[in-house]
Amino acid sequence: MKHVNSTRHPDFYISHKGSAMTIGDHQESFYGKRVLTYQPDKPLQPLETHVYRIATEYDDERSLLDLLTSFLDQVETSKLDSLIIGMWTDAYESSPQPVLDLLIERRDALPALRALFIGDITYEECEISWIIQGSYQPLLNAFPSLEVLRIRGSNGLEIAPFEHANLCELAIECGGLPVAIVHNLTQSRLPRLAHLELWLGTDEYGFDGGVDDYAKLLTALDASRLRYLGLKDADIADDVAIWVASQPWLAEIDTLDLSMGTLGDAGAAALFASDYVRQLKRLDVSHHYMSDEWMEKLQSLPIEVIADEQLEADEDDWRYVAVGE
Repeated sequence: MKHVNSTRHPDFYISHKGSAMTIGDHQESFYGKRVLTYQPDKPLQPLETHVYRIATEYDDERSLLDLLTSFLDQVETSKLDSLIIGMWTDAYESSPQPVLDLLIERRDALPALRALFIGDITYEECEISWIIQGSYQPLLNAFPSLEVLRIRGSNGLEIAPFEHANLCELAIECGGLPVAIVHNLTQSRLPRLAHLELWLGTDEYGFDGGVDDYAKLLTALDASRLRYLGLKDADIADDVAIWVASQPWLAEIDTLDLSMGTLGDAGAAALFASDYVRQLKRLDVSHHYMSDEWMEKLQSLPIEVIADEQLEADEDDWRYVAVGE
């Protein structure tokens, strides 16, 4: 068995903090571009190779709305295709709704906007479970050409059922995903969705769903059209693995990502026995509680298997998701 103190996530560090792990660094790349933090007194770099994060700092006298307004006034908005919104003032008690509303107000000047990340906030700025989010249906309606939407935080998050012809990637990062969000996504129509990433989390931080809810969601979305499915950071990782391993549509997707959760031998056995899993290109089960035997069996599958971060349950058999607080 091995334990690690930190692991490199695709674009940020997740580091241990107590029994769980947290997001310790900002996004370094997004939409295929290097991320820069916007500073009004510095010249802007080319938008072709850079994406800007608009964020306040601790005790910042400027509001995020002020910074975003300044940025939109400086940048050639007709060419702005991607944007990251970071820390806003008192994110633990106020939502980014004024920022979302400003983007909606300026939508005619932002015809190229394709990718948004709302909430690039580290645990030092605000714990993920404390982040207050906003209402996203108006934003999605205002930007029908949006392709990528990543949201961090589920406290107060509202996504009413919506229809979007061009959204290809949807990710919700949180410590606990409310089932109401899953139900509303189930009622939505997303014909081009190819990347679905949901962090389920734990019931301590808002998760209140079950496998049946995700089964209905993936049936409604027609999971066979996905190229990437991430049901991550799940306290019910074994149940998710057992169910998903039996689904014929699994053979149609490229990547199944069950990382950051509490996967153990029961889930591993189901994945190993599944003919559908063997048709994946990539299986990510990083941050898991499998025994050496089952980890080695999964790694013997004729596909790419990522099984980093083998952990041990504590003496009371408690397992912890990667990001819970």
